[in-house]
Amino acid sequence: MTEAFLALVPLYGLPFLAIVTTLSCLGLPAPVSVVMMLMGSLAVAGDFSPVTVIITALAAAIGGDQLGFFIGRAGGGPIMARIVRKPSGRQALDKARHEIDRHGGTGVFFTRWLLAPLGPYVNLITGATGFSWARFTLFGALGEIVWVGLYVGLGMVFSDNVITIAELASDLSGFAVGAAVTLYLGWRLVKVLRNG
Repeated sequence: MTEAFLALVPLYGLPFLAIVTTLSCLGLPAPVSVVMMLMGSLAVAGDFSPVTVIITALAAAIGGDQLGFFIGRAGGGPIMARIVRKPSGRQALDKARHEIDRHGGTGVFFTRWLLAPLGPYVNLITGATGFSWARFTLFGALGEIVWVGLYVGLGMVFSDNVITIAELASDLSGFAVGAAVTLYLGWRLVKVLRNG
């Protein structure tokens, strides 16, 4: 990340925070963790109100999630129609819907903060599969409260070392996603080997 990019944070402040956060929730590569932490650090320095920083980041995160959900809802119909043309596709889709209905709220919650790189995809999938909008919004908002509170809070607490902490937190999030995918694939492999 260049110093020129980081220089935009104090210059454009809250609108920049909102744009970067929304883009991140839509799956675009945006260094939102660093921006949130830097804004938390600037809030401690008195450049911004901590409450305004948190409300701006939270509103942008929830708004970005909602946009992704409704993109999935609007664009998912044609994709789902193609999948259900084959009986195997229909069965797989029914199973996916069942799993999303059963565990979807938990998945939405954890992909807001612990497994954040998966969040934009979960937004699209829950929208496309007809997941309850109210459940998505509730669990998504709860997860975003944790995410925003964590990153802005870290920026406030460790304002002198914000860049180092942001890079560490980003690495840990990537590690958590990698570990989750590895565990899932290992579980599926064991299941296939037992059945085959």
